[in-house]
Amino acid sequence: MNNPLLTSGLVIIGVPAAVVGYILLIEFILRFLPSRIVPRVRPYLWITPALAFLAVFLVYPTIDTIRRSFMDRYSEKFVGLANYEYLFGSKDVITALVNNLLWLVFLTVGAVGFGLLIAVLVDRVKYEPEVKSVVFLPMAISFVAAGVIWRFMYDFRPEVGTLNAVAGAFNAGPIAWLSESPLNTFALIAVAVWMQVGFAMVIISAGLKGIDAELLEAARVDGATEFQIFRKVIFPLLLPTIAVISTTMVIIALKAFDIVYVMTNGNFHSEVLANRMYKELFNVGHFGRASAIAVVLFIAIVPMMIFNIRRFREQEAIR
Repeated sequence: MNNPLLTSGLVIIGVPAAVVGYILLIEFILRFLPSRIVPRVRPYLWITPALAFLAVFLVYPTIDTIRRSFMDRYSEKFVGLANYEYLFGSKDVITALVNNLLWLVFLTVGAVGFGLLIAVLVDRVKYEPEVKSVVFLPMAISFVAAGVIWRFMYDFRPEVGTLNAVAGAFNAGPIAWLSESPLNTFALIAVAVWMQVGFAMVIISAGLKGIDAELLEAARVDGATEFQIFRKVIFPLLLPTIAVISTTMVIIALKAFDIVYVMTNGNFHSEVLANRMYKELFNVGHFGRASAIAVVLFIAIVPMMIFNIRRFREQEAIR
């Protein structure tokens, strides 16, 4: 099917038609079942397509990736833990792992810290919506687009690179933001912080709005300063929200790829695990090593996701 218009038409019309047809079929079948078991059976029949989709596009690829991580370059021979031994003995992978740890710490601290600061500072000012809109705006930009924008910002040539033009105005000379290590890693993290501060600010601001104003007024009546109110009242009440945002930032840091790929492609010791996985798969052509890196990332991310889900459930239970 080489006609794009025909393919798009089939997707736009065919998918909704298939969904409606499936629902009608399920409801038709349920008519012939005893009425007492229909309420118990209906939910499972409705979610069956979603479960099948997850099984085909999520569960199976995950299991197959784990299998391939124990195989050779072409996934033909079993090599045991050889791929994992290579990972933790390779200088490139160790560099990527260290950089991922830097991403994890500084992206989390930067995004959550600046998000908390902005949310608190603009909480009671009349231009709060405008400030939040400006800070949140980078969230509408993809990581690739942000990487392209900031690549120009960091450009070594002062006539192109905004930051080097500013540095030149103070006789600081052009700075190799993207080719000097570890400066380049922190420059890349700064781009991610710029993008994620808006997300952190919005979530924290929602948490701030949920704090009872009478509680804050009672603290002021008792003679507490604004800083004491923040440290003793506001911050402890925001800790559950901050914990959820922090785990989200940790997941984003562990999955970091787009910004690194667009801006440095992992050169000049700015490699991260996801970019290393991409190179092992498409540049080196070693399926086993690429799969092993994917498994390592999977093992690192899953606990964070479980923690996030539990925190969401706890908050929903409180509500």
